[in-house]
Amino acid sequence: MIAGIDQGTTGTTVLLVDENETVLGRGYREIPQSYPAPGWVEHDPEQLWSSVLAALGAARATAGDGSITAIGITNQRETTILWDRSTGKPVAPAIVWQDRRCTPVCEALKADGHEPEVRNVTGLVIDPYFSATKIAWLLDHTPGLRARAERGEIAFGTVDSYLTWRLSGHRRHITDLSNASRTLLFDLHTLDWSDRLCALFRVPRAVLPAICSSAGQLATTLNVPGLSDGTPITGMAGDQQAALFGQGCTGVGDAKCTFGTGSFLLMNVGARPVISRQRLLGTVAWRLGETTSYALEGSAFVSGALVQWLRDGLGIIDKAADVETLARSVPDAGGVTIVPALAGLGAPHWRPDARGLITGITRGTTRGHIARAALEAMALQNVELVRAMEADAGTVITSLRVDGGATANDLLMQLQADLLGVDILRPAFVELTALGAARLAARGAGARTARPATDKGVTRFSPQMSQAERQERLVRWKAAVAKA
Repeated sequence: MIAGIDQGTTGTTVLLVDENETVLGRGYREIPQSYPAPGWVEHDPEQLWSSVLAALGAARATAGDGSITAIGITNQRETTILWDRSTGKPVAPAIVWQDRRCTPVCEALKADGHEPEVRNVTGLVIDPYFSATKIAWLLDHTPGLRARAERGEIAFGTVDSYLTWRLSGHRRHITDLSNASRTLLFDLHTLDWSDRLCALFRVPRAVLPAICSSAGQLATTLNVPGLSDGTPITGMAGDQQAALFGQGCTGVGDAKCTFGTGSFLLMNVGARPVISRQRLLGTVAWRLGETTSYALEGSAFVSGALVQWLRDGLGIIDKAADVETLARSVPDAGGVTIVPALAGLGAPHWRPDARGLITGITRGTTRGHIARAALEAMALQNVELVRAMEADAGTVITSLRVDGGATANDLLMQLQADLLGVDILRPAFVELTALGAARLAARGAGARTARPATDKGVTRFSPQMSQAERQERLVRWKAAVAKA
């Protein structure tokens, strides 16, 4: 069996698949997040590790007999962890990708004129979303930590790096190119850490992991419950890149959107990086052998998290799945528009100071209108991303593959087709992030993978909305975003 470990923002999924990509076992464990101050989001790294062990155990329990012959890791990307190299223990809570505490630092760097250089080297914008300012914040706000880091006593990693360190018995401190490209410290052109950017963001090079390919003999396990010592780790990629690979988007122009905590739209742009003119992100998709593939990415920070807010914050639904029934109770949103800037606005706006709003409320507004407006908001922000991506790539997206838990919502998928004006393709199996990790691991172990799961049992949602109605919704959305 091949194990695909998907360590995400709200939980960890482990899939065990055979050589035909048949799922033999699945395990899932939710993880808590903490919010110690406004705009702050943290994880306990030990809980991340415990969730992986628990999900692995649950997957093994459902898979029956069989040995795990290779492991693939995919992960929430920009989340930042620092740990002691001698003990392996985290020295502070993990700062999650959604965290906005470094906004003042980013604004100062932009005011000093550094963003054009940073964009040209990294493909990214200066934003607290990425890892570099998080690393510097931890080094500055944990007593004695910066001096220890400069002496080489402290290790930094995104979640892939931290998990590999733990899985390998503290022997391998590595990250793959796709995750490295999310730090603001990686040069897209030289495919290495940039000394210039390390100096700019005040990150000692001594804390950084070695950079490896996305598939190959990357590490082996040691002293991990449920795994034989020496089990090879042969695949590694950030969660959105893994989903792109799992969707079979290996050709130039192929695109997918993952509906998770946030919404992440990626297009494969081939063997050369594209530096966006529309404030999207240029990123490494993966490196296989000697070939590096690149992608354009647009990220909306709040997607499925908006439904969680309707449940936990407003209490208008009891469980996330109830949102579709409630939204179907009305024919439209009744003029209500929601801008889900609960953690600022991501691409193409990059406004960490933006805040969420609900506009267009009248005495006739009901819970149903708010639920439907929430689904429309999830779809409308993706329309912005697609239009920006088409402008950058010089191509038109004629269909969009989708994955992630929220794609089970048929109304959301139909609204996405209506508002985008193209077919939406949903595979029967939507856990493409974990499957992508398993496929990379199979590739790294030398196995030939089966036909992509996305070619099997696809449900197609075609546009039914008139162009005039679509345009009216987009105009109303833009006006609401301007107020946020």
